[in-house]
Order: sequence, then C-alpha cells, then structure tokens
Amino acid sequence: MSSGDTAWMLVATALVMLMTPGLALFYGGLVRAKNVLGTMMQSFICLGVVSVIWVLYGYSLAFGGDTGGVIGTMQWFGLKGVGLDAGPYSDTIPHLLFAAFQLMFAVITPALITGAFAERMKFSGFLLFTILWSTFVYLPVCHWVWGGGWLGRLGALDFAGGTVIHINSGAAALTAALIIGRRKGYKTQPIYPHNLPLTVLGAALLWFGWFGFNAGSALAANGSAVIAFFTTQVATGTAALSWILAEKIIRGRPTTLGAASGAVAGLVAITPAAGFVGSTAALLIGFAAGILCYLAVLLKERLGYDDSLDVVAVHGVGGLWGALATGLFASVGATGLFFGNPQQFAIQLVGAASAIVYSAIVTAIILLAVKYTTGLRVSEEEELQGLDVSQHNETGYAIR
Repeated sequence: MSSGDTAWMLVATALVMLMTPGLALFYGGLVRAKNVLGTMMQSFICLGVVSVIWVLYGYSLAFGGDTGGVIGTMQWFGLKGVGLDAGPYSDTIPHLLFAAFQLMFAVITPALITGAFAERMKFSGFLLFTILWSTFVYLPVCHWVWGGGWLGRLGALDFAGGTVIHINSGAAALTAALIIGRRKGYKTQPIYPHNLPLTVLGAALLWFGWFGFNAGSALAANGSAVIAFFTTQVATGTAALSWILAEKIIRGRPTTLGAASGAVAGLVAITPAAGFVGSTAALLIGFAAGILCYLAVLLKERLGYDDSLDVVAVHGVGGLWGALATGLFASVGATGLFFGNPQQFAIQLVGAASAIVYSAIVTAIILLAVKYTTGLRVSEEEELQGLDVSQHNETGYAIR
C-alpha cells in the first residue's frame, strides 16, 4: 500500500466526479432556456442512480471475476469483501478506492448520452433508461475491456475509456436520436444555445476534471500518470485550435462554441491513448480530432437526424478516432502500427466495432422497452412548454 498513490487516487476520483456537474453545465448552456434545468437534471441525477447500482451489483458485474469473458460474477454483491486492503487491480491503493474511481466513470457515461435526446425525453423514462442501459450495456462493455473480459485478453488498449465510455455512449446516442425522433421545430425554426458562457464554464470543468480521468487511470502517482496528464493537455489544446481553424475555413468565423467543442473532442480522442503515446502523437491525435469531429457535426446537418448536442460527432467519432489512433501511435508500454505492430491496429478496430454493434442493438431494445412502459417522449404540449416546467415544475431563470 502506498500513501502517495492513495492520496493521488482520492484526488483523481474527486476530479472525475466533478466532470458530471461540469457536463451538466456544458449541456445546460446549449439548450433553450425553458429546458436548462431539465437537461442539467438528467446529468446530475446519474450521480445518484448509478451510485446505487454500483454498490448493489454494478461493480461486481464489471470487475468481480469473469463469466465466459462477457460479464463478471456476483462475488462482490453489495461490495461485500471490497474494503481497505489492496484489491486485484492495484497493489498500492485500497480496493474500495479503486471501486470509487471506477464508479465515477460509470456515472458520466449514461450522462453523456443525454445530449442526444435533450429537450424531449420524459424524466421517468430517462430514469428507467439509465438503470437498464447502465446494467445491460455499460457493465458488460466495461468488463470486456477492463474487468478481465474477452477484449482485454485479446489485447485491446483503452487507457481511460475511449471504447468503454465514448464509443459506447456515442453508439447509444445515435440509436436514441433515431428512435426518439427530432425535436418539434427542428429544421423549420431556429434552435439556439441560450447561455454559451455556461457552456464554456462546463467545458473548463470537464477539461480540469479530465486530468483525473486520464492521469488517474494509471492508478498510481507514477510516470504513466505524468505522461497521461501531459498528453491530455496537449491534445485538448490542439483540438480546440484545429476545430476553430476548420470553422474559419468553412464558415468564415471561429466561434466560442467551436473552441469549447473542439476542446471536448480533443479530450475524448486522447482518452484511450493518453498513457500509451508521446507528446508529438498527442499533437497529431488532437489536431485530427478537432477537424474530424467538426466535419461530423456538418455531416449530421446533411443527414438530418437530431442529435441535439452532437454526442455522436464529438464522443462517437472522437472516441473512434482515439481508439484507432492508439493502434497507430502507441509507443509507451505498448506498440502500434507505426512502431512495428500492425496487429494492434486490427485489435483496436475489432474492439471499437464490437462496442458499436453491441451498444446500438441493446440500446435500441432498451429504448423500445421504455417506450412501451413509462414512455419515452413528453407530449407535444409539454415539449413546447419546456422540460423545466412540464417535468419538474421549476424555471431556470426568474423573470421580474
């Protein structure tokens, strides 16, 4: 046991927890004023719902033993046996601290999906969806990669969640946007963000918290954490620049929203590679992420599906690029195609494709189950009124 590693991981866990309220602010500023609280509530309440799941059975199914490489066992049901001694995933920190750190990852993943159906989903339906999705999508994919499942044994590299979190949530977001359908007035009337300063604040908190997300995934205060910390900064700043450069070339002006979105795209893309690549590779990953994710936003506009807050373009495309880029640029603790190991790129492709297909299919089943039980979507009248009043009997801003 190491007091230094334990102290660092306590801080990293708190940083990752902060990302979910940061996401609430980021998403909250992007919707219309009548939906700000309803949108923020969907992210914030994941801190409660997923925490309960994690204690009861979530951690055990993700990390407790292995059943056929697909899912864990119930050996740690109710966190029985998960205490202050070192666990199987780290010799230097308490097992309970590792479980707490992984909990914060499990919390933010379903919260990311909410951007795809912002401004139109029933709160009761959202709660049921979060429970089912966390159980039947997040836990298995997490186990595949990090909990001793088949992808981890195959050799898939995912330092901090490119496949487990971002590809997984991106595929679910596309499925949700298609099944739930467009917002009323989409493409026929202007729908603008109501508070971009709120979004920039959210992006800043995400960036800050992401150092815990990526560097904390080293599970120790060591050189791997330092590399992940630095590559996170480099890729994120570069992606913010490349996004606004692409905006300037295509639409004539760089935007504040573009800089914030580019930063998040860079954070997403470097996540699977953070501890496996050097600084130059981080520059290349971030530069490509800003451009690719911006082009994905433009493609969404052409295709016409209503992913309200561009979860697919930023998290899906950014996560996919990051996972594949890890197979290209890995040079620290593993080697990718450009360093003599083409097999690693093929493994990364298999991992990404598996997560996309599984997440899309199971998410569709879950959404249809929710549709015919609690219901998925608010009524047209409630949607016009806004989620704040119709779902929570509140308003985000008092008008005097």
